[in-house]
Amino acid sequence: MSRIYSIPFGAVAVVAQQDLFYIAPADDKPIRFHAIFLAQGTEIGDAMEEMLRIAIIRGHATVGSGGTAPTPAPLALSTELAAGFVARVNDTTIASAGTAQTLHEDYWNIRMPYLYIPTPEIRPGCSQGNTTIVVRLLTTPADSITMSGTLYVEEFP
Repeated sequence: MSRIYSIPFGAVAVVAQQDLFYIAPADDKPIRFHAIFLAQGTEIGDAMEEMLRIAIIRGHATVGSGGTAPTPAPLALSTELAAGFVARVNDTTIASAGTAQTLHEDYWNIRMPYLYIPTPEIRPGCSQGNTTIVVRLLTTPADSITMSGTLYVEEFP
């Protein structure tokens, strides 16, 4: 039976392009994204409005750096098994190498939360054979913004 995990980050000063979320599946345990939530709390008002480009990219062979490695939290029960996949957030040196495929690209108007909740048929995912999947901020913010976000990931046994 599959398990769903949350990977949050909170109140991070973002000043550059980065991998907001990075997931590397475990051997024989494919993953699929269920939802992405992003928000910011420092750029308030019309004059501070920005449109930032977001992409979901699969296939990098090397992990980025400069961020942190949070422990994914199981949603159903606190007694569930730990996630088999590797999660990273806010890597300022982005994942690279390999044959990258852009699965989804979008813009985020930072005056509103960014919500990506695809239907089951179009949820992006990957397996160990696809290497990794990232949610990347492709635009450098005009100035520092304080961001929080959560990625919901399903892992299959």
